[in-house]
Amino acid sequence: MNVLLWIVVPYVAITVFVAGHVWRYRYDKFGWTTRSSQLYERRLLRLGSPMFHFGILLVAAGHVGGLLIPESWTEAAGISEAAYHAVAVGLGTIAGFLTLAGAAILIYRRRTVGPVFSATTVNDKVMYVLLIGTIVLGLGTTVLGNLTGHPHDYRQTVSPWFRSIFALHPDPALILAAPIGFRLHALSAFVLFAFWPFSRLVHVFSAPLGYLTRPYIVYRSRDRQLGTRPARRGWERVQ
Repeated sequence: MNVLLWIVVPYVAITVFVAGHVWRYRYDKFGWTTRSSQLYERRLLRLGSPMFHFGILLVAAGHVGGLLIPESWTEAAGISEAAYHAVAVGLGTIAGFLTLAGAAILIYRRRTVGPVFSATTVNDKVMYVLLIGTIVLGLGTTVLGNLTGHPHDYRQTVSPWFRSIFALHPDPALILAAPIGFRLHALSAFVLFAFWPFSRLVHVFSAPLGYLTRPYIVYRSRDRQLGTRPARRGWERVQ
């Protein structure tokens, strides 16, 4: 079971994540979209969307630093473990709650605004469950650990296990040394990654880089005086 959960599942999830995005881009380019519902409602969207997106970007940046950068590197840079832990916990907690608050507004919007609710698919609902569940598990382990006064140093267990997967030398003993909350968070994250290519989350990889070099687009209001003849009212006879 340990081999299945901490070796097979990660590699299967990573394979599906990469191959799924390649397949989706090649065979479903028209479906590579967020399916924006801004047309239906804007007030709640303007509030919840920035909170969620800025929060999730901070969460992602924190995970990149915490999982990929070894503890020895930060110590060599002169950053003490206490300082790193204080910054990571502080910013991570703020980013986590900001993300959850934004997600709560967006989910409330989808549930209460009729046209938005009608445009919500089963795929969207599964995506929200996986995404929010993963965030709650990660935030819960951090907050509970600090409230009890016994925070777990994940850079001694979860981080080296995660790096060992990409080094092709997975070590399940490392992740098994972490509390159950961290293990559930890791499993839910890999399930989310496997589902990612088949959901609207693919828009994360659609950076509008072309906007930086494209020519300006000038929008003008319609001028009724332009043209060869003034506009006529009513029906026109078809020749």
